[in-house]
Amino acid sequence: MKTKWMCVAFWAGTMLLTGCHTAVDQSGQEKTEPIAPTFTITTKPQIYVTDLQNGKMMSEASTEFFNSRMVRDYAYIYVDPNHQYDEMIGFGGAITDAAAETLAKLPKEKQEEIINAYYGKDGIGYTVVRTNMNSCDFSSASYDYVAENDSSLQSFDIAPDRKFKLPMIKMAQEKIGDDLVFYISPWSPPAWMKTNNHMLRGGELKKEFYQTWADYFIKYIKSYEAEGLPVWGLTIQNEPQSVQTWESCIYDADMAHDFIKNYMGPTLEKNQMRDCRIIAWDHNRDFAYHYVADMLNDPETAKYIWGVGFHWYDRGKYENIDQVKKSFPDKKLAFTEGCGEWFNPEKIHSTDLGETYATNIINDLNRGCVLWTDWNVLLDEKGGPNHVGNFCFAPVHGFTETGEVVYTSAFPYIGHFSKFIHKGARRLTASSNRFQLQTTSFINPDGTIVVVVLNASNDTLPYSLFIDGKEAKSESTPHSIVTWVF
Repeated sequence: MKTKWMCVAFWAGTMLLTGCHTAVDQSGQEKTEPIAPTFTITTKPQIYVTDLQNGKMMSEASTEFFNSRMVRDYAYIYVDPNHQYDEMIGFGGAITDAAAETLAKLPKEKQEEIINAYYGKDGIGYTVVRTNMNSCDFSSASYDYVAENDSSLQSFDIAPDRKFKLPMIKMAQEKIGDDLVFYISPWSPPAWMKTNNHMLRGGELKKEFYQTWADYFIKYIKSYEAEGLPVWGLTIQNEPQSVQTWESCIYDADMAHDFIKNYMGPTLEKNQMRDCRIIAWDHNRDFAYHYVADMLNDPETAKYIWGVGFHWYDRGKYENIDQVKKSFPDKKLAFTEGCGEWFNPEKIHSTDLGETYATNIINDLNRGCVLWTDWNVLLDEKGGPNHVGNFCFAPVHGFTETGEVVYTSAFPYIGHFSKFIHKGARRLTASSNRFQLQTTSFINPDGTIVVVVLNASNDTLPYSLFIDGKEAKSESTPHSIVTWVF
C-alpha cells in the first residue's frame, strides 16, 4: 500500500478565496471592477518549484523585489496588472465510472488520500467535476437509465451510478462544499433512440427522439438534485464529430443548432432550469469556430448557450478558440477534456506528461479559458477500466491489486495552476521575451498575484519577473515549472 512520487503534504497552505466587486456599465451589462494588487516593494514573493529531474516537488525558493528598469538583452516575465480579463470559475477533472470503480477497489486510507489530494483544503484546489450521463468508454460496460423503447421515460433510474460513481462524486462534494461546479456530458443516447440502433460506433439521434432526449437530461438533472448534487451545466454531446468504437453519437453543426434552439434550451427553460448552463461543441479546438459560428450568430440560439467547450487532441490549434472569444466575447471558454493517450506503464513517471498539461493549460488560459477540466482523475494500473481497451494516463493511478498509488507528473504540474489560481481570479497580461519560458498570470480576489513559468526546454535561463517598475531575479532550470505568489 505504497504511495509513489509525492506526499499530499506538499500542498498545504493555500485557502480558497471568494468574492469580487461588480459594477454596471452604460449598456446595462454587469462589469467587474479591476482587483487592486496588494504587493509592495517590500513584498517577498513565495516561489514554488517543481523540477522532477532534480528531486524538487513544490520546493520553496526565495527572492526579493527591487526598483529597476528593463534591458532588452535579458530574459523577463513582464506582468501588467492594469489589464484584467474574465473571472476564473475553477479547475477540476472527470469522475467517470472508471475513476470511481478504481477508487472503490483501493484501501480506505488510499481513497481518503486521493480525495484529499484533489479536493481537500491542503490539496490542489479542484472544485470542478464532470461526469458521464450514460456509459462512456471509461465504463466497465455499456448502460443507460431506461428500459428499451420507453419513450415516456417512466422507467428512468440512475441505479448504475449508485454503485461507484455517485459515492465518489459525493466524497468530492463533501470536501469542496458550496464551490462545487458539477456538469454532465453524454457519450450516447440509448441505442433505440439512434439511427444505428447501437450506443457504440456513432450513429445519429433520431429526429423523433429530440424532445425525448431533452427530457432525459431533465430526468438526470432532477435525479442528481434529489441526491443533493445541483447540476451547474451540461454539454449536449461529447465529441459530436467522431465515430468511435465506444459510445458516440454524431451531430453536425446544423443538428446541434436545432437541438439547442428548439429542444434543449426551451426544455431547460420550461423546467425552470435556465441557470443550468449549456456548453456547445465539447470537441477539439481545430473545428470549434466552424461548428459554433452559426449558432452563436443566431440570437435565438445564442441566448441558451453559456459558452464553448473544447478538447486538446488537435496538436495545439489554440488560435481557433482565440477566434471564438474575439468574435463572441460574451461567451465563455471551457476546456472540457484532455489526457495522455495510449497508456504505457514504462512512461508513468515521465515529465513529458506534466509538460503537455502545463503547455496546454498556459495556452488555453491565455486565450480566455475560465473553466478547466481534466479527463479521468483516477485510473487503474492498466489505464482503465475501459470496456473497449482505450487505455490512457491519468494524473493518479491506483494499483488495485497491491493498493499502491502513483502520482504522475501531471498531478503537480496541474497543481501549479489549480492550487494558486482561485475562484474569481482574473487573468492579467503576462509576456515572456524568451521562447523557452511560457507564462500566464492571474490576480486573485484578495489582490495576490500568481505567475506560472514553464520551462520545457533543455536550457537553464536566469530571468527576472518584472511588474510595475519592480524586478525580482530567479533562475529557470530545464524541464521545470515555477509558481510565484505575491
